[in-house]
Amino acid sequence: MSIRLATWNINSVRLRIGLVAKLVEEHSPDVLCLQETKCADDSFPMGDVRKLGYSHVAIHGQKGYHGVATFSRLPFVTTARERWADKDDARHLATTFAAGPLEGVTLHNFYVPAGGDEPDPAINPKFAHKLQFLDELTSWSTRIADTGGRIMVGDLNIAPHPDDVWSHKQLLKVVSHTPVETEGMEAMRQAGRWVDAVRAHVPYPEKLYSWWSYRAADWTLADRGRRLDHIWASADVAARTTGVAVLREARGWQRPSDHVPVIVTID
Repeated sequence: MSIRLATWNINSVRLRIGLVAKLVEEHSPDVLCLQETKCADDSFPMGDVRKLGYSHVAIHGQKGYHGVATFSRLPFVTTARERWADKDDARHLATTFAAGPLEGVTLHNFYVPAGGDEPDPAINPKFAHKLQFLDELTSWSTRIADTGGRIMVGDLNIAPHPDDVWSHKQLLKVVSHTPVETEGMEAMRQAGRWVDAVRAHVPYPEKLYSWWSYRAADWTLADRGRRLDHIWASADVAARTTGVAVLREARGWQRPSDHVPVIVTID
C-alpha cells in the first residue's frame, strides 16, 4: 500500500476551494497540507472539504492572514499547535497518525514568514522575525532529531540551493535566497537530520521551482521561479518514498495561487 502526501500554499482556501477540488480530482492525495489559508477556524469551508473525501481535518487559522490546514483520509490521534518567534500567528500544525502507512508518524505543517523585501534585520522587522523563526526551527529540529517517524512540509519561504532559483547570482540579495537564510536552513536540516525528500528524487543540478511571482506578465515565458515549498522527512520515512511531483501546470490554472502543489508518494 502507498499513499500520496501533498503540500500547497493555497493563498486563500475560500477563494480557491475549487482549485483544491481540482487537485483532489486529478491527483487524489491521501493527505493534503495547505498553507496561507487566510481563514479563521469558524469560517473554514469544512463542508467542501468533507465532500472531497477527507474525514480527518485539522485547522489552525486566523482571519485574513497566515493559516495552515491538514486534510487526511488516514486517521490521526493527536493534533498540536506551537507558538513561534513570540507571535500567535497561525503558522504550525502537527498531527500524529493512528493507522495506515503513516501509523505513528508525526506530520508538521509549517508556513514560515516571508520576511518582507529588505534583507536587513536591523531595519526590517519582518526579516528579523523570519530569522528568529528559523533559529527556533533549528533548536526544535535538534530536540526532535532522535524521534522516529516524522515529516515536515510546507511553504518554508526559502529556496536553499543555487538550482532552486532562476538566477543564483541575481537573487543573493533577495529575501528567500540570501546566504543568512540558506545557511540557516541548512543548519536546521542538519540539526534535525532531515532528508529533503523532493531532491532525493529530483537531484541537483536539475532546476526545480514551486513558486512564480504574480508580477510577471507571462510567468511561463520569464520562468523566474523559486523552490519555496518543501517536503522533508526523517531517514526512516524518506527511505519509503518512491517518487515526487511538482505540479507546475497548476500555476496556469484559472485564478491560481502563486505556489504549486508538491506531492510525495510513500510506501
